[in-house]
Parts: sequence; structure tokens; C-alpha cells
Amino acid sequence: MSIPVVTNIELSSLAKLASGKVRDLYNVDDKTLLFVTTDRISAYDVIMANGVPLKGAVLTNISAHWFKVLQERIPDLKTHFITLDPPANLGDADKELVRGRSMQVRKLKVFPVEAIVRGYITGSAWNEYKKSGTVHGLAVPAGLQQCSPFPEPIYTPSTKAELGKHDENITPEQAAKIVGEKYAARIEALALKIYKAGAAYAAERGIIIADTKFEFGLDEETDEIVLIDEVLTPDSSRFWPADEYEVGRDQDSFDKQFLRNWLTKEGLKGKDGVEMPADIAQSTSERYLDAFKRLTGRTLQEALQG
Repeated sequence: MSIPVVTNIELSSLAKLASGKVRDLYNVDDKTLLFVTTDRISAYDVIMANGVPLKGAVLTNISAHWFKVLQERIPDLKTHFITLDPPANLGDADKELVRGRSMQVRKLKVFPVEAIVRGYITGSAWNEYKKSGTVHGLAVPAGLQQCSPFPEPIYTPSTKAELGKHDENITPEQAAKIVGEKYAARIEALALKIYKAGAAYAAERGIIIADTKFEFGLDEETDEIVLIDEVLTPDSSRFWPADEYEVGRDQDSFDKQFLRNWLTKEGLKGKDGVEMPADIAQSTSERYLDAFKRLTGRTLQEALQG
């Protein structure tokens, strides 16, 4: 597939509003943003020096797929997604730059928390549990093994840090102080509902969604909570192959845990300016593409051809 690896995009026909670890946001009009997803990848809150082939296209198109699936399974769910088509006011050269890696979305007020839902105990949650028997300070059952499922998925929010800073784990009560009591319970309930719907869909396709993060915005005209940003992607979630799942050990994955493991092994965890070897970047890309095909039933090439 002849899509170049792109880690930086500058559009001449729209104003850039913000640049995150992976996405750049552009203003389309008073009610619309253009989300452009680069091939940048971050791990442990640090952006790698080089990108992952096809990653931006995978994240964009898998999110679009999920927005459709989730609204079918949760009919009253509101999302920020409008279309994968480039804006009409984008110049021809810019359209080619963003084609396949961008979506137009509604402009909303963003809640400054990351709504993390965990179905299985792994990663930082497992490390905390081994030390204190808690997860994000919450009491959970004794006797869990590494990668065990929780009896029920749990909501473990974090702060949404600015670029270059680290997210901080917080309790649901602390999250309520940030977003307001009026919205906190609704965000928690919606995050759990979306996770359960997504996890059931993925399970039908041989993938365990161990945990994930959602972001939400507020439609101030209707007072509705809206699902925004990316959703259930290999960047925002841990995806495990169900046929290889085994309690008591770390799992193989379709997500960037592969990159995290390499960084840790090489003593590069949290260090700036790390360039991935070509084989690590390519292997990460292959995992993302595999997850895309399993979840959507199509190759990325087929999705991009419509």
C-alpha cells in the first residue's frame, strides 16, 4: 500500500488549532473540526522519533467503524463523528495529504478526564494490585492473577495531561470534582456501557479488549454527553488474541504493548528521541493491521477503497 509514513502534517488551507501526541486538529468552521491522524506513536507518554507505517489510516478507519457499530448497539449514543470525507474548503494538495487519515468531527466542549475502563487486570493496574491489593486506590477482590478478568469491568479515570506531561490516575470521586457532579455519574455509566458493548463485539471476532480509554465532550446546546476522539483503537486499548489468552502471564497483543515491551527491555522506557528499529516499527504496524481486519472484516486497503 503506497501510503508514506507521515509524522508531521502542515495544511495550507486550514488553521491548526492544536497538535497532540498523534493527532493534529484543524478548524473547518464554527461547528466543525478536522482530526488528522499522523503515523506518530507514543509510549510511556513519549513520542518516538519515527512513525509506524499505516498507523494513522488504521486509527482513523477503525474509529469510524466503531462509531457506526456502537451506535447500532447503543441507539441513543451520541458521537462527534461526521464524515471521513475531507472538507470542501480544503485545497487539492491538502486533500491528498489527509485522505485516509482524517475525519470531520463536531466541535464540542471537552471534559478534561480520560475515562478508562478495565475488564482485566494488567499493566499499571497489576503492578499496583501486587503492592497494595487495590487498583487506582479502589478495593478489588483478593486472589486475582495477572491478566485475570475483574468480576465486572471497573471505571478508573485519569487526568488528561497536556502534551509533554503525564496523565495521573485519580479516583471517580476526584474525577467528579473535575467534570462536575452533574456529569460524573453519566460519564462513568456511559464509559462502562460502551466498553461492554465493544468488548462483546470484539469477543465475537476473537479479540479480548482488556482495557481502554474513552474521551467525552459536552453538547452545550442539548446538555448531552458525546463520545469523542478515537475509540477502541490499538492506541487507546489493549487487544489480546482470545485463542492465546492464559491467566497468570503477560499476553501477546495487537496494540502498542509490543513497543512498550521493547522499550523496557532496551532500557529506553520514558526516554526522549528514541528511534524504533525498522523491524519494531513494521511489527507494530502488522499488529495494528491484524486488529483492523479482525474487527472490521476488511483489510485496510479494502476500507480505503470504499
